[in-house]
Amino acid sequence: MRIEKIGSATLYLADALDVLPTLEAGSFAGILTDPPYSSGGAFRGDRSAPTSAKYQSSQHRGIYPEFAGDTRDQRSYFAWSTLWLSRARALTAPGGIVCTFSDWRQLPTTTDAVQAAGWVWRGVVPWDKTERGRPQLGRYRAQAEYVVWGTNGARPLSGPTAPGVFRMPIPQQKHHIAGKPVDLMEGLLGPMGGGPILDPFMGSGTVGVACVARGQDYVGIEMTEAYFEIACQRMQEASAQLMIDSVRGL
Repeated sequence: MRIEKIGSATLYLADALDVLPTLEAGSFAGILTDPPYSSGGAFRGDRSAPTSAKYQSSQHRGIYPEFAGDTRDQRSYFAWSTLWLSRARALTAPGGIVCTFSDWRQLPTTTDAVQAAGWVWRGVVPWDKTERGRPQLGRYRAQAEYVVWGTNGARPLSGPTAPGVFRMPIPQQKHHIAGKPVDLMEGLLGPMGGGPILDPFMGSGTVGVACVARGQDYVGIEMTEAYFEIACQRMQEASAQLMIDSVRGL
């Protein structure tokens, strides 16, 4: 395990299931994370393919590092998801929010796992990736991914309201095979308030960059070293830019 502290963020190079039991119970306002979907096909052999083959067209392969943990079959994906979601719920304050990404294949399994882990399932927030999503001839465009969200028990009807659908394109410059917009993460953080945010599957640190922009404490965990290094660099750059902006009074 390696731990880096960058500003108000703490980043772990480790398996999330090893780190979660070491964190303080009830200390997070919310969970926002993008776990490996173990998706990309209908059969076990499809899921076992390299992540670059599953999630990128052939002309873009090799641009980004592969990432780990994306080869589980449906039953093991449900068991694993229930396990980490249960441990994450123990770390979340009463009424705190969980938001976890899914694609269409894993959406039913993810909604089941959220409930099996003891969260109150509240709904699904689509991310419309616009017409820049990958086209499929003779089929409907694969244009959306989904955020399954729930709460740790009851949650009062108070605080800011966020959109029920986010429409924004995939970033032209990504840092990860499955990279998502920072603005999307900032929008999803809105209803969680200003408390600390936990991200068990940090990837390239997009949620962390959003937390820096909002002035929120952040704990991120990533098991692929190449992406951990990218996340550290992005967090350092975001923290430095925040300091520059504060000096300028922006």
